[in-house]
Amino acid sequence: MSGEPVETLLAIESTCDETAAAVLTRDGRVLGECIATQEALHEAFAGVVPEIAARAHLERILPVIETAMRQSGVRGSELSAIAVATHPGLPGSLLVGLSAAKALSLAWSKPLIGINHVQAHIYACGLGVPESIFPCIGLVVSGGHTNLYRCVSAIDWEYLGGTIDDAAGEAFDKVAVMLGLPFPGGPHLSRLAQQGDPHAISFPRPLLDDPSRMDFSFSGLKTAVRYRIAGTGKGDWSKLTLTDSEKANVAASFEQAVIDCLIGKSLLALKRTGWKRLCVGGGVAANQNFRRQLQTACSDRGITLRIADPKLCTDNAVMGALAWERYAAGAVDTLELDAQPGLLRHR
Repeated sequence: MSGEPVETLLAIESTCDETAAAVLTRDGRVLGECIATQEALHEAFAGVVPEIAARAHLERILPVIETAMRQSGVRGSELSAIAVATHPGLPGSLLVGLSAAKALSLAWSKPLIGINHVQAHIYACGLGVPESIFPCIGLVVSGGHTNLYRCVSAIDWEYLGGTIDDAAGEAFDKVAVMLGLPFPGGPHLSRLAQQGDPHAISFPRPLLDDPSRMDFSFSGLKTAVRYRIAGTGKGDWSKLTLTDSEKANVAASFEQAVIDCLIGKSLLALKRTGWKRLCVGGGVAANQNFRRQLQTACSDRGITLRIADPKLCTDNAVMGALAWERYAAGAVDTLELDAQPGLLRHR
């Protein structure tokens, strides 16, 4: 390698059910990356089982890291730092990634940097983009989170509001179960929705008409879908007799209700702050209908929209490039760093 040495860091992600690692340069290049999914392990339960997820991380964390390092051609001694997502997430899953990061930090005598997984989703919107995305309003919408932030910079941000019950992605997955769709349900529901009429059923838009709150609520919407297709009794989804057309209309109408809530509250946050840039990340941000409608809404109002590349919407370690911002600010951690599963608002 000629010229100045290239600064690199190793980023580790294990907040939920994806075990991931990536070797990243300071200028944004990905030298090595590996992601091990767990979909097959959780399929029988139609949802992520935390204990199973943690055990799977234990089995996969070292091979995933080794693969990313081997692809990069970088030795541990050549890294500038070790980064790891420490919050929020599933406790057992977080601890596996954090333990691995601490061990490598100690073994290779490298600084340890803990990062916020949710903020990293917002940071992913700027990867590969020449100009800074900050300041911006950040919306993270995924299976575990639906939150709005006022992001002054990559590491200076304020929680504005979020879901008071279910996350949008969780609601997608639960409604998919009701409709008998495969796991993970969200993407399957979105594909089914393309065949339906989004105006066929008037589902509620919880909190959308409340201008005093930048919060979301999807539990009641999920219940409204349940009552629509199974009544008020105990639901046995295997015995439902909905036609394909009825299922498609339910999916499309539900999806539209969620999209209306996401766009409405995002526009409210922009109006409140007076800012003109919105950045959106998280698994649900890969939804093509949502992306199109949000782009239209922002264009009509002169708002700059940045949505993470679809491959960076789901959990990954590349968005751990956020650690470079903390590294540059000298915000490194000690081996006393701990996982903080429920932390959403700070750091």
